[in-house]
Amino acid sequence: MPGAELPCFARLHLVTMKFTLSLLSLFALGLVSSTSQGCDLCGCYLPSQQQVHQSRWGFFAGVSEQFTHFGTLQYNDQEVDNPTGQYLDSSNTQVVLGTSLLEGRFGLQLNTPLIYRSFQRPEGFETDRGHVQGLGDLSLLANWRVFRTGDSVPAAAPTGFRKDEKTVAEPIVTESPAFASALNVFAGIKAPTGDSSRLKEEFHEVEVEGAPESGIHGHDLALGTGSWDGIFGAQLFLRYRAVFFQADTQFTLRGDSHYSYHFANDFSWSGGPGVYLLRKERKLLGLQCALSGESKDTDRFQGRVAEDTGVTSLYIGPRVTAQLGNLSADVGVDLPVIMNTTKLQVVPDYRIRAGITWHF
Repeated sequence: MPGAELPCFARLHLVTMKFTLSLLSLFALGLVSSTSQGCDLCGCYLPSQQQVHQSRWGFFAGVSEQFTHFGTLQYNDQEVDNPTGQYLDSSNTQVVLGTSLLEGRFGLQLNTPLIYRSFQRPEGFETDRGHVQGLGDLSLLANWRVFRTGDSVPAAAPTGFRKDEKTVAEPIVTESPAFASALNVFAGIKAPTGDSSRLKEEFHEVEVEGAPESGIHGHDLALGTGSWDGIFGAQLFLRYRAVFFQADTQFTLRGDSHYSYHFANDFSWSGGPGVYLLRKERKLLGLQCALSGESKDTDRFQGRVAEDTGVTSLYIGPRVTAQLGNLSADVGVDLPVIMNTTKLQVVPDYRIRAGITWHF
């Protein structure tokens, strides 16, 4: 998690900070994941399905940012004193390149994460301050559109007559159906391209009697998991007139990692209802009440449970989504309302997420 002075790509982070109610509930409870590591779960960024007149062929490129500030110390779900001012700031920027094939039914995308983290933690009776930065774990995803309804269709062009009896054809316009829906499923693989050498700290951790205990460890600072992982998930979008519901879910199946460390499988999800303040032609502006959550079991180190690595959380916050022509974007703030952890951990105070995508 990030550091002192921002490098070039870290400055980019600041500039670029996404049926029925029962089916919606299944999405809120089900398939989720992440492609980050340790305490800062950060799923693969996926372009929004809310675009008006979305292209069925072509390429897209985008960048997303997730910034998380960890400043609260917690022991088994209870906040405890933080006399040494431990904190962790994590910035995860994902550069996304992708293509849409077969009239939009199939797609491929590559996610390249750039990570910057700064921290302060006790080390015995001293204070350890520093930062880590670099490439994270690359992910390649294949996306399949299960269905998509409600695309805009050409409306019949009205005609009229001038005094000279000549027919005047009006410009062809498009009509947007009252109801629209889309469901995408995806699967992919994450490669161990991020530096996982911070995991070696796990071999040397010792508690000094009388000294404050650290809630930030090597598994929190590693830029990669050191494992080949499988990624599975889905996107759901429903709209009726100006009201919509959107949900993203992912699940990551972890493989064997380096240094006798095995990260646990994890879940992440986000979604919620919203309303369009503007939606016409190729312009869109929406406001959403977004819920998001994460669930991750405890990791294992040298075959034993790493007791300070489990987390189940729930966030709530506003999210704004917009489109102007081929450019779409979203930005939101997540505030924790439930944070269940195991043993001593530093936990998030807030999280900011943003993304922007250009469709060619």
